[in-house]
Amino acid sequence: MSGTIRVPGDKSISHRSLILASLATGESRIRGILDSEDVRATAGVLRSLGAAIPPLAGEMRVKGAGIRGLRPPRTALECANSGTTTRLLAGVVAAHPFSARFEGDASLSRRPMMRVAEPLTYMGAKFDFENGDGLPMTVHGVDLRSIDWDTHASSAQVKSAILLAGLVAGVEVRVTEKSPSRDHTERMLRAMGADVENDGNQVCLRPLRGLSAIEIDVPADPSSAAFFVALASLAADGELVLTDVCLNPTRTGFLDAMVRMGAKIEKISSANSGGEEIGSLRVAAARLRSARITEAEVPSLIDELPLLACTAAGAGVELEITGAAELRVKESDRISVVVQNLRAVGANAEELPDGLRVHASRRELSGTIDPRGDHRIAMAFGILSATTGNRINVSNPECVAVSYPRFWEDLRRVVA
Repeated sequence: MSGTIRVPGDKSISHRSLILASLATGESRIRGILDSEDVRATAGVLRSLGAAIPPLAGEMRVKGAGIRGLRPPRTALECANSGTTTRLLAGVVAAHPFSARFEGDASLSRRPMMRVAEPLTYMGAKFDFENGDGLPMTVHGVDLRSIDWDTHASSAQVKSAILLAGLVAGVEVRVTEKSPSRDHTERMLRAMGADVENDGNQVCLRPLRGLSAIEIDVPADPSSAAFFVALASLAADGELVLTDVCLNPTRTGFLDAMVRMGAKIEKISSANSGGEEIGSLRVAAARLRSARITEAEVPSLIDELPLLACTAAGAGVELEITGAAELRVKESDRISVVVQNLRAVGANAEELPDGLRVHASRRELSGTIDPRGDHRIAMAFGILSATTGNRINVSNPECVAVSYPRFWEDLRRVVA
């Protein structure tokens, strides 16, 4: 196993670059955007709202409509499988003087939306649900009022929905979280001239007249790079170099956990762009050891927990994850699906109410797994399938297109 990989652009930053460029005054330039199904969903919804979003490309220009320049959609807003699209743009729509119906695929329609509807309703918007608190969902926008909201959890999507609603409405908003979630929205807003203050677990956005256009270089997605960090760590020999990775401290929990497990990860370069730290990593084969992940760590590696479970199974070490009940309402019930599939290939794993446990067991793993259409689970077991001695077949492998369309190609390229 050897080579150099530049994984695709960060999904979180790609979503936000399109949304904020659409709300800016002037023309923004975006380079390195992630061209995936989720980001295409955001681009499509913004086009339905009147934003001038060109086809996704390596370099693209977006002419902003201004903070309140979006228009009523003529049809329902199709969000496909993207929870980020739905929740962030619900905040934008809630502050416009029109209504919009949000729709999605079967998986997205089961995901809870009340977590964003509740604070936005408190601000004055109205929500209609046709299926519990999932999609379809109609948002009736109004002139919103200020809010000081405690989420009692850690969710970048809820926080961002409130910040975007306050931005468009021109009112002060303050959000308090249980622990800090990823802060890409705040960083990008600040780079575009907004008055955003972070203080520990609290963020405050003050009213402003307009957002300045920006040049954005989207760094490589750390959640996508994580798969190759795990691959290199599990390998019998060799090393990988991962270039231009976003090293935002709210996104590096997986790297911290892997180092604690004995991984050999070296930062070999570092720079800053658009308020984000970017660096290259060298990862070498290592002998991993057992670990425990607690609730305080979960926000910074929530997307990588299925991969961490597969990494522990591949290394034959113990892993316990608690405080991660949020995994049950992702693209799938990731706790249940990960454990079922680990058992299907011969690993010893069990579900916990708010997490899972992988027991130490050194054996070859083989069998077929069903990721239930969940891109991150498909890729996690893809990494497990590529490690020495394992024979794992991943059904529906094309579901990785949600976040990393060329994943299988990159995997084949670096594995001897």
